[in-house]
Amino acid sequence: MAGELSGRTVVVTGAARGVGRAIAEACAAAGARLVLADILESQGRETAAALGARFVTLDLADPDSIDRFGADVAATEGVLHGLVNNAAIATGIGGPTFDEIALATWDRVMQVNVRGTWLVTRALAPMLMQSGSGRIVNLASDTALWGAPRLLAYVASKGAVISMTRSLAREMGPAGVGVTAVAPGILRNEATDYVPPERHALYENGRAVPGPQTPEDITATIVFLLTHGALALTGQVLPVGNGFVFT
Repeated sequence: MAGELSGRTVVVTGAARGVGRAIAEACAAAGARLVLADILESQGRETAAALGARFVTLDLADPDSIDRFGADVAATEGVLHGLVNNAAIATGIGGPTFDEIALATWDRVMQVNVRGTWLVTRALAPMLMQSGSGRIVNLASDTALWGAPRLLAYVASKGAVISMTRSLAREMGPAGVGVTAVAPGILRNEATDYVPPERHALYENGRAVPGPQTPEDITATIVFLLTHGALALTGQVLPVGNGFVFT
């Protein structure tokens, strides 16, 4: 993986901790110049300092924050080759049945996971298209592929991300931009400590390659999808769950 992203500038959202930090670490190891974004400013700056990256505060629920972020990257980096749309609301929203979900919860999840992903992509698209080899990797979820119960707002938001990936691939393809999505299952890290043991067991016993996964298990795939050679996969959604679901 060393050198795969040499000379390429990559933005990773939600990069302060967990999956986003693991993605950022893998991109740094592959030689990318990194811009990290997160609403968690203190942790984000610590991660950026550890990786020699630049950090910018970003709130996906706030369109003005996203516009400022896009302007900042344009003014500072000026060129952009990769965007990893990782930031999302994923915790504290599971458990209620579909008819018990609070309207405010539904709206917040859609605001961040769907609208926020679209607005970040829109803000950075000119630089990605101008680079001639732009790559966007969206973090979806295999819950939208197998239909996880009692998680409808999140599942619906990630289903939207999958559909957005396909549509964006066609709209941005003429400019040489490749748009893909990865669909992980449950990854063992601090962000999934709240998940009931039976859901962990469902995944860890149901994978073609049984056992737990960590964020580091999916990062090599994401790094590849940011490279020149990944353009042939544009529009595709890749389950990265060691064979929990097949497409």
